[in-house]
Parts: sequence; C-alpha cells; structure tokens
Amino acid sequence: MSATGHETPAADAGRTAGRGVLFAACVSALVVNANTSAVTILLPAISADVGAPVSVLQWAVTGYMLVGAAVIVTAGALGDVFGRRKIFLGGLLLFVASCALIALSTGPAGVIGGRMIQGAAGSTILACGMSLLSVASSGAGQLRAITLWGAASAVGAAIGPLVGGVLVGTTGWQGLFWIDAAIAAACIPVTMRTVAESRDTARSRSIDVLGTVLVAVALVPLVLALSEGADWGWVSAPTIGCLVVSVLGGAGFVAAERRAAAPLVDLRLLRNRVLVGSTIAILLVAGVINALMYLLSLYFQDPAGFGMTALEAGLATLPAAAAMIAVTPLITPLAVKIGSRQAVALGFAMAAAGAGFLILVTAGWSYATFVIPLMVLAIGLGFANGPASSASTAVVPADQVGQASGISNMARYVGGSLAVAAASTVFASVSEQHRTAGEQAGDALAAGLSGAALLLTLMSLGGVALALLMGRHHGEPPGAVHRAAAAAATSHTIPTQPVAHSGGAAA
Repeated sequence: MSATGHETPAADAGRTAGRGVLFAACVSALVVNANTSAVTILLPAISADVGAPVSVLQWAVTGYMLVGAAVIVTAGALGDVFGRRKIFLGGLLLFVASCALIALSTGPAGVIGGRMIQGAAGSTILACGMSLLSVASSGAGQLRAITLWGAASAVGAAIGPLVGGVLVGTTGWQGLFWIDAAIAAACIPVTMRTVAESRDTARSRSIDVLGTVLVAVALVPLVLALSEGADWGWVSAPTIGCLVVSVLGGAGFVAAERRAAAPLVDLRLLRNRVLVGSTIAILLVAGVINALMYLLSLYFQDPAGFGMTALEAGLATLPAAAAMIAVTPLITPLAVKIGSRQAVALGFAMAAAGAGFLILVTAGWSYATFVIPLMVLAIGLGFANGPASSASTAVVPADQVGQASGISNMARYVGGSLAVAAASTVFASVSEQHRTAGEQAGDALAAGLSGAALLLTLMSLGGVALALLMGRHHGEPPGAVHRAAAAAATSHTIPTQPVAHSGGAAA
C-alpha cells in the first residue's frame, strides 16, 4: 500500500478495460482536447466570416471555459447518481449538437453560444469517460487504461492547432466542427453496444445544483469585468458592479458548500497545504498557456504582425508543443529527485524567463526570435504542471482522490478563462493606446503583445512564490501512467494510483 492508502499496481494485476470502452473514452478525449486547442487558431477566420471582431469572439474561448468550470464536477456527480454511461452519452450528443450549431452559425451569437454548450459537453465527456475507464478496470489494468486516456488527451491538445490550420485552408473553419461531430457521433453506438452502465450506490443522490450556479455567478461577472473594464473604465459603475456580484457569488458558493449534502468542493480538503498550492499552480499554468496560445494566434495571423495563414500559425506553435511533449519523460523523475515544490518553482522560473523575454518584442522581430523563448516557456510550464497535477491527487486518501481531481480540473478551467480575458484586454488596450498615439500598426501590435507578456511573466513569478505554499512532497518512482499524466496535465488531472469506485454494473 502507498502512503495515501492506495493499492499499488504490483499488488493487483486487476481487470483490463474492454476495447469498446477504451475506444469510446480515448477517442472522445482526443477529439475534445483537439477541438479545444484548435479554436484559438480559427478565431481570425471565424471573425472574417461572421463579421464580428476577435474581441467579441474571445467569448468563444472564455465562455467554453466558464461553463466547463461550472459543470465538470457536477457532470461526474450526475454520472455517479444516474449512470455514468447515460451521462457520457448525453455529453456526446450535446457535443455533436454544439458542433452543428457552431458550423451552421452565420453570426457571433451562434458561435459563442455553441461554444458555451460545448464547454458543458466537453467537460462531461472528460469527467465521465475517465469514470467509465476506472469502473471497467482495476489495479494495474486501470492504470494502463488511464495511461492510454492520458496519451490520447495529450495528443489531441498538441495536434489541435495544426489540424485547425489545415482545415481552415481546405474545408473552411466549419470543417473542424463537422469532423469532430462525426467522430463523436461514431463513439455513440460503440458506447451503447459495449459499455455497461454503472452507478455509485454508496454516494448521496443529492446534486449540488446551487453550487454549480454560484460558480457561474462568481466567474461570469469577473470575466466580464476583465474583458470590458478597459472600455468601461476600471472604476466605473458597471465594472465595480460586476466585481461586487462576483465577490457575493464567491461568498455564496462557500456558504452553500458548507451546507450541501454532496458539495462540489469539500472545503475540508482546502486545509491540505499541498493540495491548495498544487491547485493554484494548476490554475496559473492553465492561465498562462491558454492566454499565450490566444495571443500568439492573433499576433501571428494579424497582417500587422506576421500575416500568417491559419495553417502557418498552427505550424508555428509546434516547437512549443513539441518541447513540452519531449520533456514529459523527464518531469516525474525530476519531481521525484528534487521534490514537487522545487520542480514547480523551477518550472515557473523557466516560464517567467521565457515570458519575460517576450516583453522585449518589437515589430522587427522575425518568427525565429520567438522560437527559443516559447520553447523555454512551454518546457517550464510542463515542469510546473506535471508535478502539481500529480501532487494534487497523491496527497489525499484514496476516497478523496475524485474530489481532489475535480478541484484541480475546475481550477484549470477557471485559470484559462480569467487569464485569456485579462491578457486579451491588455493586448487590445495597449495596442489601441499606441495606435492612438500615432504609431505604426506593427509597432502598436508588438506593444500590445509586450504588455500581455508582462502579465504572463508576473503570473509565472507568482507561481515561483506559490511553490512555498505547497509543502514537501516526493512522488513515487515513475511509470508509464506518470508520463501520461504529465503529458495530459495541461488539459486534465489524471490520478496515478488505482482508484476504487463504489457500485457495479447495472443493466
């Protein structure tokens, strides 16, 4: 047995998940993550097609994450109570419908609304897909299944921008959503034929609907204030009003969780210093990486920047993605050797160095000048994210792994939505200030990127300081599941020990 009470793989060869559930869970995870990472590359093409500025379409990114943050834990709870296969199938159907809505949209409302629906669908697919694999297997067999799921998630996140770029130039931006809809639809009959229904018979049947609503009440006005504050005025009544509503929503959420029979967030877990530090680290990493991809997509494709096509912009992100994947085998051994806290601090320090170099950007930079700092930044985020994600589930008892994973995954969505909103505002407002001052378009655009890079640098430096909160934690010797968890950690937290689920199959 491990220190946290988990049964070790060596002690239980376990059951192996069937091919049907592996196919449905892994393929759907790949599609969801590829879709998520591809959308930022598509924004300029969507903007030109639907006649809406990218500043408005930013909500296609932040809205997705906001809904995902509110739904991801609730989706898992719904699966435990009403049937994991049933809720997973509901997520697939909702994902197909949202893809069709987005692809058929001729205005920004359909795209943004479809993406918000897709946020609910994607988080449901990820949460219930992981549960289906965990129930269908055990012991070492479960870890093998989770390793495949993590690898599929990592591959999807890495290839998304490239696939999106290819499709913009061949099928139009709509092609991504039609293809994703077709693949998700193919998972439906496989799931119906091969996956047994299961429930958690020991779990309370109470669903924390109020907590889910209050997550949205706290986050939506905060993102709105970050997005529009520069135009409204940071001390204007609308901005202050949004911030007040957000604070009240947050206070209401804490009060509701204390009273809920089955809360979204067990507040007692927040007494765990390592879990809290790891969760905030995950939030910061998700924020930096999502904001970075958003900024690069706009800068690389803007005529005043490099004027790249969507495909060229997708290819331009490959060095950073490849660097993050290449260091994956080194992440867990490093964390085991020097400790998670030191690995997280080192990772954030590297990210701060990479982002800090981008503060110096000028209109005269070539693409080659970006490559090294972006690779350093990506490697740093990988070193910070992997150990933080692993520690968040390794420092709690076996019966709390699901809650800890849910907290960290919620934090991932929250960090992405807040950082994209904030970085987008800085980028746009600084660029506009320099244009108003009479600077050339290229110089103004570079100034905007520089200002946003300063924000990302400060966030990364905050991560270095945060490492002191995490306390000491040394992971176990690395295996395949640790490497998969580290690779997938940019999109989902994967437990690296077998997880027991209550309740068996239900016909």
